[in-house]
Formats: sequence, structure tokens, C-alpha cells
Amino acid sequence: MNTKSYNTMENFFNEIAELLEVDSVTGNEALNSFKCWDSLTILSIIAHADDNYGITLTAAEVNNAKTVNGLKDLFVAKKA
Repeated sequence: MNTKSYNTMENFFNEIAELLEVDSVTGNEALNSFKCWDSLTILSIIAHADDNYGITLTAAEVNNAKTVNGLKDLFVAKKA
């Protein structure tokens, strides 16, 4: 398992943008505003968190994050 640390917020936002199938994110966007937001995207985020950061997330936690910044905060809290 490869566990990364957060080098920059830009890297995190780039990774999330890729998972959300958009060019970029700024952080304030509502997760459910993305065209691809569905259960498969949530599973992709969960797998990404585990594979790349060594953290375990649930679908409920991802949904409750509400925004990209909320998702970032969740990753940071789980990594601590």
C-alpha cells in the first residue's frame, strides 16, 4: 500500500478533479453538483483514499462531506 502525505492542496484537488471527471476544482463545489456524482464515484473516492493515503472511508462519510473542501477535511481528519 502506497501512503502519500499531502504535499500540496493543489495535488489533492487535482486528484479529486480526476475522480470527478472535471478539469479542476477549487474546493467550494458541492459534490452532488458534479455530473458524474453517483455511487461509483463514491466508491472510486473510497478506493483512492485507501490505495493512496492508507485511510478507510465509508460511503456515508463521503456523502456527508458535501463539498470538495469537506472531502479534503475528511481526508485530513482520517489521516491524523
